[in-house]
Formats: sequence, structure tokens, C-alpha cells
Amino acid sequence: MATVVIGIIVAGILFLAVRQLYKDKKKGKSLCGGKCSCCPNSCACHGEIKK
Repeated sequence: MATVVIGIIVAGILFLAVRQLYKDKKKGKSLCGGKCSCCPNSCACHGEIKK
């Protein structure tokens, strides 16, 4: 019974974390929490910037 309860708690925490990531992505926030201007992988997150 304890395994089921702990599994439900972990699943709930995972659900809340994924929901928060989805909301942040929808608002346009960076998922990594860093500064995009100095990130070498910024094109992977935001696509290439057209000049």
C-alpha cells in the first residue's frame, strides 16, 4: 500500500513540474533559466535569428 501512495505522490509532483514547464514555454520564458544572448545553443531554443 505504501508503494502505491508514494507512486501517486511522485506522479503528482511530476505532473505539476511538467505543467509549469508548459506554462512557461507558452509565455515565452526560457526553460533553461539562463541568458540566451551568451548561450551557444540559443538557436536550438529559439531558432535562427534572421538579420
